[in-house]
Amino acid sequence: MKVVYTDAHLGHNPQQEIAESGSHSPHEHTARAENIRETLQADATMQLLPPTQWGVDPINAVHNPGLNNFLTTAWNDYQREVRPSREVVPDFFYRPSLRDEMSQLAEPTAANARLGWWCFETTTPITEGSYIAARGAVDTALTATQLVLGGEKFAYGLCRPPGHHATTDLYGGYCFFNNAAIAAHHVAATTGTRVTVLDVDYHHGNGTQQIFYGRGDVQYVSLHGDPRRAYPYITGFADELGEGKGRGSNTNIPLAAKTDDDRFLDALDKACEAVQSFGPSLLIVSLGLDTFITDPICDLAVTRDGFTRSGARVRGLGLPTVVLQEGGYDLANLGLNVQAWLHGLEIS
Repeated sequence: MKVVYTDAHLGHNPQQEIAESGSHSPHEHTARAENIRETLQADATMQLLPPTQWGVDPINAVHNPGLNNFLTTAWNDYQREVRPSREVVPDFFYRPSLRDEMSQLAEPTAANARLGWWCFETTTPITEGSYIAARGAVDTALTATQLVLGGEKFAYGLCRPPGHHATTDLYGGYCFFNNAAIAAHHVAATTGTRVTVLDVDYHHGNGTQQIFYGRGDVQYVSLHGDPRRAYPYITGFADELGEGKGRGSNTNIPLAAKTDDDRFLDALDKACEAVQSFGPSLLIVSLGLDTFITDPICDLAVTRDGFTRSGARVRGLGLPTVVLQEGGYDLANLGLNVQAWLHGLEIS
């Protein structure tokens, strides 16, 4: 299998995140991607390739162009206008209800205010190299997608930062640009065919859902921890089915705590049935391995064997498949878990 990887991700190197009313070492860090790379590089069935550069047009086709413009200069603007800081995090978040009964506000000009305009939470610090890393993750996703469009049955993009929490207008949840959504839109726009994003990350991909919620050409199907207890808390419920042209093209399968291999595979079967009913020409998998039994920010109980079985079940769909990395935070097991999932997909 061809594996697309770039060391541009090393530029996004936060040393802390703010979560659960405290500051601690980040769960999402450079060693995640390096652990995966080292594991796959040692695997004779995997071939590592660098991405090609795609520019900003594919990003702006999915995201508000203002998001890219902001991220281009956000870190430097903060250093100049506020104070020198290795990591930049909002201390204010704009919500339209703050201006009830008033005219709606245009994007503010102050660097500190712009952070809270474009970000929705506190766990995603911007560092000096974050923008270049985020652009590299998009290039990785699009290059892996182009390999499949060019005839490869499967390809894997080692995307970091991940992407599925980034909405049309907002970054957050460790995500700056929505890699899977950008890839899915590229497929739909350039081929005129249907495409499905299958998200198996523990955390619901609120951004991917939001981007495609009213579209009928891109299906979103997600297995994830029930949002009544799991981040991002406000999306991922089973009654969210899409709207307008997208009605019926959105499927959420919330999972109970302690869901094990067999119950996860049962849910994946339901997800695959939804994919088959939609009839896409290509599948994009948002691959999160944070459903693992010892992942530090998960309460499921999927094992490495469960990942192999999951990859094999997705192979059974018989679709050209792009796999893009999302979450997974048990560093000791992450690379081996990715390898197991990909072997299930390709070799089973």
